Amino acid sequence: MAPLSPPASSPPAEFSLRKIAIPAFGPSLLFGIGEGAILPIVPLTARDLGASVSMAAPMVALISIGSLLNNIPASLITMRWGERWAIVVAGLWSGLGMALCVFTSHLGLFATGCLMVGMSQAVYNLARQSYMTEAVPVMYRARALSTLGGVMRIGMFIGPFLAAAAVHAYGLEAAYAIGIAGVLGAAAIGARIPDLEAPPPPPGQVAAPTLVSTLRDHRRVFLTIGIGVVLVSAVRASRQAVIPLWAEHLDLAPAVASLIYGLAGGIDMLVFYPAGKVMDHKGRRWVAVPSMVIMGVAMLLMPLTHGFVTLLIAALAIGFGNGIGSGMIMTLGADHSPRHGRAHFLGVWRLMSDIGSSSGPALLSLLAASLSLALGIAATGLIALVAAGVLAYWIPPAHR
Repeated sequence: MAPLSPPASSPPAEFSLRKIAIPAFGPSLLFGIGEGAILPIVPLTARDLGASVSMAAPMVALISIGSLLNNIPASLITMRWGERWAIVVAGLWSGLGMALCVFTSHLGLFATGCLMVGMSQAVYNLARQSYMTEAVPVMYRARALSTLGGVMRIGMFIGPFLAAAAVHAYGLEAAYAIGIAGVLGAAAIGARIPDLEAPPPPPGQVAAPTLVSTLRDHRRVFLTIGIGVVLVSAVRASRQAVIPLWAEHLDLAPAVASLIYGLAGGIDMLVFYPAGKVMDHKGRRWVAVPSMVIMGVAMLLMPLTHGFVTLLIAALAIGFGNGIGSGMIMTLGADHSPRHGRAHFLGVWRLMSDIGSSSGPALLSLLAASLSLALGIAATGLIALVAAGVLAYWIPPAHR
């Protein structure tokens, strides 16, 4: 298989994302399908194992917790084994975690399996981002990473439908079979990706970069654009709860709420490539800032909606704003990551993103419980506008 990046003698214009579609994006699609297949089934399996409703719901959160806790170890794994083998190991570890979920009758082991799936997610996402950052010319970077994020979302969208059909025919265990097949398929394709040559150390550098030196050398980026990334992630994670919660507040039927959520997700998946192209040609600000402004304004207006049509408009705006920001966090991380010690940098970057993803819904829940759901949604909208301001101020006018 030809390398993902063109030979050094080839002009950048010869590079084509279309030519590398299968090795570059195939694993992400399959990994997304695999994880998407099991997510709706995890609480149901926990209930079958004897968990109460209050215990079953947090089982899905264990996947996010596993990812959050494993970001830094994921950087060490990637630095030690390289991106290709990290991708393979992530697929195998995720498949093992899913197998543990389906074959155990003990709730504690089931929870361990869910945690393993989240751990593999951290390794896979970091290794894939690091590989694409190095392999794709910088002039195509945003399109490549936006497509990477978009393809993963498409997989997460397809997975539950495949699982639903399998569960209907064969029972809950069939969803895990779909999941295992997806992540092992991602590992198989990942194993055929060519290794990248390690860049020579910069002149004068004696010791290899460490996590501590990476934090020290890039602290300004982490404390500026990195704060924006935390805020962006908080808003994005909260949006998944905002739409169904407000639909319930308006007494809309669950089927109607699902329809609104699905249409917003459809818009989300349609716009990732054009947004990446704009980032490549105009600069990152041209997408990052509008993405947060659109989501912020839509969330501020959502508490004013009063029925299906107005909520649908707000939800579609949120989906569009989120969709054009697909790959934005990965692209900003790639832009500022050093060639030497890149995995360490991206590990911290992804950790900050996951901290935002965990804190956003928690803040929404706290405000909804202590004040009101409307104020919680409005506060999330304000966070989005603050994120837009942070990104507008700190993102350079044009990418390097």
